[in-house]
Amino acid sequence: MLRGDKELIVVGDRVLIRIDDVEERTEVGLYLPPTAIEKENVQSGRVEEVGPGIPLPPKPEDDDAPWNQEKGERARYIPLQAHRGDTAVFLKRDAIEIKFDSEKYMVVPQSAILVIVRPVVPLVEGQI
Repeated sequence: MLRGDKELIVVGDRVLIRIDDVEERTEVGLYLPPTAIEKENVQSGRVEEVGPGIPLPPKPEDDDAPWNQEKGERARYIPLQAHRGDTAVFLKRDAIEIKFDSEKYMVVPQSAILVIVRPVVPLVEGQI
């Protein structure tokens, strides 16, 4: 994520989430004190950035196939399920709050994400 002359890079299996505005009122209309809001176990927000994934060990060196001209070690990762733009519901206790360019974000490991809500793109007729 680029902001001015700074770049925020998410590493490993972490996800950067912008926190949703917390409801300060109940469904009935009662105002909740800040201490009641802080006691919530789960929180939700919009996924802003996603790390590369869970690292895998390097390929074995005994792969001497002549068509494999890949030289040097490239990092390999298992990709994450969360994508930029998704809404994620996560365990608050596993998240770490950071501030980047005066905006608050949560850095959450993928294992702490409970549910992902992703917008569905409707199919165009004739597309399968």
